[in-house]
Amino acid sequence: MLSSNILNVLNRTTLNFKKKGLASPRLDAEVLLSDCLKTDRSGLYMNFERLIADEELAGFLSCVERRQKEEPVAYIVGRKEFWSLVFEVNSRVLVPRPETELLVEEVLKNCSDSGCRGINILEIGTGSGAISVAVASELKKAHIVATDISAEAVKMAGKNAEKNGVADRISFLCGNLFEPVSGEFDIIVSNPPYISAEEFEQLPLEVRDFEPKEALLAGPEGTEFHYKLITEGSRYLKCGGWLFMEMGAGQKDRVAGVLRENKAYDNIGFRADYAGIDRIAMARKTRGF
Repeated sequence: MLSSNILNVLNRTTLNFKKKGLASPRLDAEVLLSDCLKTDRSGLYMNFERLIADEELAGFLSCVERRQKEEPVAYIVGRKEFWSLVFEVNSRVLVPRPETELLVEEVLKNCSDSGCRGINILEIGTGSGAISVAVASELKKAHIVATDISAEAVKMAGKNAEKNGVADRISFLCGNLFEPVSGEFDIIVSNPPYISAEEFEQLPLEVRDFEPKEALLAGPEGTEFHYKLITEGSRYLKCGGWLFMEMGAGQKDRVAGVLRENKAYDNIGFRADYAGIDRIAMARKTRGF
């Protein structure tokens, strides 16, 4: 780069990322540079003429090279914001996504509507811990059990709970689905794998080649984990308790069919994300079932 002040480096990197076809070239450049300079994005704009030292530039260019290979920005900087909280992430856990905040919203709305106190919540497939930590940050009297099949994910989730001050109210367990769980819960929540085998091959490179396949791929239909959550989940829900699940585009009818066929549930509902895609499925365990 001819000049290494902040503005020049940002402009050149943005152009570079545009040529690579990255979806958010300017934002990516700003996040990577602010991380390397140990500032925030506003700090970049307040100091456009600030010269970047050679060692800082070398570190930044290393990050740029990784991004050019379509590695997610969150993995490069090692963190991602979710629910206005900061989560440590790496390639062993999914990058938390904005649409998953809808799942948190529905859980909180249910608790507000029912006036829950001392509520017990189970999360299946916690990953980075984003959902459980976000819910715990809002529900001070809730106790949450969160499971994941990956021991590395469970460790990461525990670190994120500690960093966000809610570790005393979340128990993290390693195991497949409900395997390590006992007891009954007021709410079960999950963002399960929901990508079909066919859809997996069409995913953007930065998702398909970098994020953990086991947290994405669900099987031929993409709803295999939803079936397990619905059928097994009824044994762990209290009567009147709620099941909340994230799902993929085009899966509403299949998920609705499984819920309706299972006589353990009523009050079946769905919520679309801001792109109009049916994203959240919810159902109540029938009272007295």
